Amino acid sequence: MNTATEDTAKAGGPSNSVTSGNGMMAKIKARDLRGKKKEELLKQLDDLKVELSQLRVAKVTGGAASKLSKIRVVRKSIARVLTVINQTQKENLRKFYKGKKYKPLDLRPRKTRAIRRQLTKHEQNLMTKKMQRKSRLYSIRKFAIKA
Repeated sequence: MNTATEDTAKAGGPSNSVTSGNGMMAKIKARDLRGKKKEELLKQLDDLKVELSQLRVAKVTGGAASKLSKIRVVRKSIARVLTVINQTQKENLRKFYKGKKYKPLDLRPRKTRAIRRQLTKHEQNLMTKKMQRKSRLYSIRKFAIKA
């Protein structure tokens, strides 16, 4: 009985970094995932999900203890792949919206509710026409004191 990952490895397809040749799990490292393209990550995610479903079937049918202990590793690997996908997606969105006037709420700085509702520096420095005229007519006088 072959798993889907072993079939692709035998067929000359891309070998999955999750399982080595003898079927033992190698823990996926996030740093290895970051260099991959989104399509590769999604393919790896599908492979991991298939493997997890097979392990769950083995659990129900009374499989070996090694397979049962593999469930946790595969679940964590799925989480790592999803995390990398989401982080790269958010990073690309940040690059896209950098320098734009409006950004999505989840890309704006969170701060506190009170700070978010404060006037901006530009809004604080704005003056009405009357205030501008008064400040021009009665500007601050500077005096030099002779010692």
